[in-house]
Amino acid sequence: MHFAIIAAGLGSRLDSEGAPQPKPLVDIGGRPMIRRLIDILASNGAESIAVITNPSMTAVTDCLRATASELPVPLNVISAGTPGSMHSFHRLAPLLPRDSRFVLTTVDTVFDPVRFSRYVSDFAADTATDGYMAVTDYIDDEKPLYISIDPATGLIDGFSDTPVAGGKYISAGIYGFTPKALGVLDQCIGRGVSRMRDYQRALLAAGLRLRPYPLGTVIDVDHLTDLTKARKVANFNVL
Repeated sequence: MHFAIIAAGLGSRLDSEGAPQPKPLVDIGGRPMIRRLIDILASNGAESIAVITNPSMTAVTDCLRATASELPVPLNVISAGTPGSMHSFHRLAPLLPRDSRFVLTTVDTVFDPVRFSRYVSDFAADTATDGYMAVTDYIDDEKPLYISIDPATGLIDGFSDTPVAGGKYISAGIYGFTPKALGVLDQCIGRGVSRMRDYQRALLAAGLRLRPYPLGTVIDVDHLTDLTKARKVANFNVL
């Protein structure tokens, strides 16, 4: 499996609250957040790992340079400022295979690595779908993306900025895709689409079959208060 990490944000909210390091370097489970994530990906059969970082965070680039020398798989790093996650994904796209599956995640998504391993394994084995969208019923995000599921197929049939009647899941910020998703990404960039959630809607409009995959408690680290929760998840003391 190939993996990609979006770590190009400024982490301005965390920084304004007095975080001692750039967000990707904040300690989670005894390691910098980004190193913990890379180690998890490497342990799940990674063939390659691609990362996009922000040019202003030279300490993050230094950390990745040191990490690359210790990994048994290629770690490809690019540094670029982008308007948001979807454009960061587009900058990563040339580093991703056009003939095999891959998993994309943001650096500040903290999850149970055991559940994640099952997610990767199940996605690799499922040839009937075009994507595995990790979801969580732990809703603590500032702007959650709610998931609507077709009861007949079990597949995602909608993404909403507001709660869905009868729904309990939101996007967890982890995406398993086939190469079809890259074609839709190119189309979205060409049309001026800028938000990751609108890209996900475009995937459905293009007819891609997206399966929701519950990943338990997933923490999106935006504030200092999120760090306590994230460390509990990382240490298997699940909220």
